[in-house]
Amino acid sequence: MTVSSNRARHRAARRPVTPLTDLAHAATESIGVVGRRTAVVAATSGLVVTMLGTSATAANSGTAAGSLPAVDTSALTASARAVLETAPVVTAPVDAAWSFDAPAVEVVEPVVAPTRAATRAAATQAVSRTTERAAVAASAVPQSVSGNAVLEIAALYVGVPYVSGGATPDGFDCSGFVSYVYGQLGISLPRTSAGIKAAATVISRDEARAGDLIWSPGHISIYAGGDQQIDSPRPGKTVQFRSIWQSAPVFLRVG
Repeated sequence: MTVSSNRARHRAARRPVTPLTDLAHAATESIGVVGRRTAVVAATSGLVVTMLGTSATAANSGTAAGSLPAVDTSALTASARAVLETAPVVTAPVDAAWSFDAPAVEVVEPVVAPTRAATRAAATQAVSRTTERAAVAASAVPQSVSGNAVLEIAALYVGVPYVSGGATPDGFDCSGFVSYVYGQLGISLPRTSAGIKAAATVISRDEARAGDLIWSPGHISIYAGGDQQIDSPRPGKTVQFRSIWQSAPVFLRVG
C-alpha cells in the first residue's frame, strides 16, 4: 500500500460577511473622497480645514458646527468715528441762494502812434506825387495856357484821377472838373454837361478861344487852343491835355 506524503490544503479563515460589513465599507470610501476634496480646497485657499478640527472648535466654543466666529465691529470702526467727531460741522439753510458779481470788462484798443519812419515815408510819398504831377503838367501843358486864367487853373489838376460824380481835387468826372475850374474864378456852372451847355452860348470853331468849352453828347471839356483840350476823360484815366477827338464838337462860351 502506497502512502502519499502530500498534506491536505485548507482555505484560510475569513471574516463573516454581513449587511453591516457592506455599509461600513461604503462609509469608509465616502470619507476618503471627502478627505481628499477637503485637502484640495485647503491647499488652494491657504487654509487648513479638517473635519475633526471644526467639530472640536465648535464643541469648545459652544457654537454650532460650520458657523463663523463673532467679529467686533466697534473696534474696527473706532478710528473712523474718532475722525468724524473731531471734524467741523458744516450746515447750510435749505433756502440758501448762490450768487456772484461779474466784473465789467472794457476793451480798450491801443492807439498806435505812427513811427517816425512811417511818417517820413508818407511825407516822401506825398511830395513824390506832387512832383510827378507838376512834371506831367509842365511837359503836357500847351503854350496857350500862359496868361489864360482858366487854363492856368485847369493845368494845376493834371494827373487827378477820374472819379464818377467827383467834383473835388480828390477826383473829378468831366462836368465836375469844368465846374470846379470855373468856380475858382467865381463863375458858377451847372453840375452836368447838359446843364452847362444850356447855360452857355454856342459859338463856331473859328470864334473859339482858349478857355472856352467843348461839348459832345455825355461829355464836356475845356478848349486849350489849336487842336488841344483838357478834361477828365473816363474811369481809369486822369485829368490831362490831349487832342480833340470828337467828330462833331460843339464849342461853347460862358457869359
